[in-house]
Amino acid sequence: MSTLSQRLIELRGNLSQAELARKAGVPQSAISNIENGKRIPRIDTLQKIALALGVRTSDLLDEDNAS
Repeated sequence: MSTLSQRLIELRGNLSQAELARKAGVPQSAISNIENGKRIPRIDTLQKIALALGVRTSDLLDEDNAS
């Protein structure tokens, strides 16, 4: 599992994939594919997810950068 996949699962916490997708304005399948390592998201998608989670985009990419 990639760092991005792991970080997204960790940062999502108790939010379901569907809830995060709704908050971020992206399809639930996108969240699922990212978490399963089947998709590398575009930067704008990462930015939407980070905003929905209340973290920096870099926090999704590097656990050493986590807030």
